Amino acid sequence: MRTISFFVASVGMLLMTQSCSNSPKQATDNAQMPRGEAVAEITAAADELIAYTDTLEGVTLQSVMIAQHGKVIYEKWMNGGYADTAHVMHSVSKSFCATAVGMLVDDGKLKVSDKVVDFFPDQLPAEVSDNLKSMTVRDLLTMNCGHETEPNVRRNGDSTDWVSAFLEHPVTKEPGTWYCYNSIGTYMLSAIVQKITGQKVVDFLTPRLFEPLHIDKPRWDESPQGINCGGWGLFIKTEDMLKFGQLFLQQGQWEGKQLLSREWVAEASACQVPSVPAGTRPDEVESKGLTTDNCAWLLGYGYQMWRCPDNAYRADGARGQYIIVMPDQDAVIAVTADSPDLQAELSSIYKYLFPVLKK
Repeated sequence: MRTISFFVASVGMLLMTQSCSNSPKQATDNAQMPRGEAVAEITAAADELIAYTDTLEGVTLQSVMIAQHGKVIYEKWMNGGYADTAHVMHSVSKSFCATAVGMLVDDGKLKVSDKVVDFFPDQLPAEVSDNLKSMTVRDLLTMNCGHETEPNVRRNGDSTDWVSAFLEHPVTKEPGTWYCYNSIGTYMLSAIVQKITGQKVVDFLTPRLFEPLHIDKPRWDESPQGINCGGWGLFIKTEDMLKFGQLFLQQGQWEGKQLLSREWVAEASACQVPSVPAGTRPDEVESKGLTTDNCAWLLGYGYQMWRCPDNAYRADGARGQYIIVMPDQDAVIAVTADSPDLQAELSSIYKYLFPVLKK
């Protein structure tokens, strides 16, 4: 099975092991999602998923939570995952950064058609190519920046300005026409949010997303320039992931308030562009033997979200972090893991959980 890896910050993983009961807990305050009655078929399938992945080399699940019809119906932690401990999100962070962009669009302070160069006039290279001039916020959101390779922001250690490194990187393709997985493109979204608001993304989102969803004190790594990494580096709990997915399932509404417009949720979760896995060029798909049957990263990309089978979509992070939203089944799945084989993990989730989550 092909292992697909993503650009991530280097972090240590928890090594302790704990297994928790999957019996629904009673919600003690509004910081938790409501708990519902366990469904025997779903419980059995989730237990089978965990048992099966335990036999797979390259897959180590650390938590699984499932909500359906607005209530948590399954939850279990194992292999160093803990209910009350924040977990590194890796590229799941991207979906949160894009949500900050969506909120600014909703507020009329930003347009996806805005040109990237307009936000950084003092950091542009000596010669600005036509392709760089035409790159938009939407191109960042859809990873269609026009780069054939991802910019390297670590070439000079902490002395490299990440925004300048991105802007200096050759834009050899017309933006909007070429998919290249690009975590630094998401960093640019974070930098744009900070330019507009004067706040880091984590601070901007705190009263608008984290506090309403009762996500307590998230941590987000930042660049040497003091800008949240955007494309990686967020640490939250599994239930926080589930809440974020539930917000999208509820089309941006939470506890009677519209935190994010329905229009943005629809755009962000839709297939906006054809996609390929990280580290793969669009013209390499056939030669590598990749198909939608053996590669989950070919089903299309939205605004920092991937499409799934059965009209589902997901936030997706290295080592197997997933928030899967299933509108047709009124369900959300949140998974944390330490798995190098992302395809094997995701295929297992599809195999065991998708068939039993019936509306």
